[in-house]
Amino acid sequence: MEILGFLTLSWFDPSLLFLTAAGTMAGIYVGAIPGLSVTMAASILISFTFKWDVNEALALIAGVYMGGVYGGSRTAILLNIPGAPSAIATAIDGYPMAKRGEAGEAIGLTTVMSVFGGFVGILALALFAPFISKFAIMFTSRDYLLLGMIGILLVGTLSGESFAKGAFAGALGVLIGMVGLDPMTAEGRFTFGTITLMGGIPYVVAMIGFFGVAEAFVQIHSLDLPVIRQKIDRIIPHFSDVKRYFWLALRASGIGTIIGALPGTGGDIAALLAYDDAKRTTKDPDVPFGQGAKEGLIAPEVANNAAVGGAFVPMLTLGIPGDAVTAVIIGALYIHGLKPGPLLLVETPHLFWFIVGNLALANIFLLIFGLTGIKVFTKIVECPKAILIPLIIILSSVGAYAIQNNPVDIYWMLLFGVIGYFLKTYGFQVGPIILGVILGPMMDSNYRRAMIGARGDIGTFLWDFASHPISLVLSIAFLLMLLSQTPVWAALKSLVSRETNLSDQ
Repeated sequence: MEILGFLTLSWFDPSLLFLTAAGTMAGIYVGAIPGLSVTMAASILISFTFKWDVNEALALIAGVYMGGVYGGSRTAILLNIPGAPSAIATAIDGYPMAKRGEAGEAIGLTTVMSVFGGFVGILALALFAPFISKFAIMFTSRDYLLLGMIGILLVGTLSGESFAKGAFAGALGVLIGMVGLDPMTAEGRFTFGTITLMGGIPYVVAMIGFFGVAEAFVQIHSLDLPVIRQKIDRIIPHFSDVKRYFWLALRASGIGTIIGALPGTGGDIAALLAYDDAKRTTKDPDVPFGQGAKEGLIAPEVANNAAVGGAFVPMLTLGIPGDAVTAVIIGALYIHGLKPGPLLLVETPHLFWFIVGNLALANIFLLIFGLTGIKVFTKIVECPKAILIPLIIILSSVGAYAIQNNPVDIYWMLLFGVIGYFLKTYGFQVGPIILGVILGPMMDSNYRRAMIGARGDIGTFLWDFASHPISLVLSIAFLLMLLSQTPVWAALKSLVSRETNLSDQ
């Protein structure tokens, strides 16, 4: 009964209800605008709420967090411009649905399934926080290196039929991510002696350029095409669709929760892995992946929302942030005199259950606000391209400038837009580039730590991958994924299929 009282505290306090609702609604619209990240919004909120009661501050921030993770899918579906890195995989099948006039159905489906994933992540936080935190703490630097390598390898599955083009795009992203000061030695890398490159290139600037500006340039070729009228008579998905994709959503939720609980990962990697899992396990999709498959829309959206609950696990139980937003929330807790970590559940159990209850409440508001305003959003797609394209470039410029108030970022955005335009023209996907920008620094720093742990000995370094269970499993998965992209794998599948047919006869 004590737990129930803590859990429902935010549900019956009018002021906390209002703050959670306002935060969720604001998060949806912040997340939908490229350049305005959830992390930025949470950071700004701390400066406004540090004198508030801790419950009020957490209610507002949790609402923004939950709404912002979902909000990135709106522009990903409507304009092929992800509002956040976690929505990159959503755009792959969401945008083709919008091009067929099914934007309303796509947004409705992502809303319901995102809420489902959010509840699974919250349930895991409530029931399995100690277990998941113990599992997450077992990951070492070499395991994070392998996760990054697997993520880069997965870009082949996001790049249509050509794995080589996907690998090239991912490598280009890693190269962009390496620009700036070396995290270990503080020496400049690829800076060419200029101070402006010392701080690196923000991945959000690259994302806005490669997605927003490049897409605007591509759309110039279709100015004369008729506007596609969106079907908005069906927003709430049929129960048959929910039932059909239930196991896929449950599997994606598990992936999102576990990946979210790994410190420093977050919803972008979770969405990528869930998309790849859906593509590999779905036998007969109604529409091929990359052309508007609902499975490709559901899996990443479920996973990135489930990762929210997972990200709170290491934050609350170990004092280690699961992603950038929870790192900001840790700062908020310290400001209010609280110490996240192993003693949090013992000394302040009410805070843990308040956060669980508040996240669940924000998820309910997400369902309400997510299913409203869709008609207004879909009008964006129906706007004449002669008006929409300049508007996209203007908003992209504002978003790029707002990150650091640095006009140089606008030039980078335009340069990446031109590069992205030519890459798209020649059949390259730009999604892997952004994933490379994000995963590259993580791979670099964890490789260096792993080598330091092996005292610079390459033999010890390689032996560590085979002698530890988690590293061994990830290494095998990496090798199998690499093998699956070679002609050898196709020959093996053909041989197995032929032997199976002979045995059946």
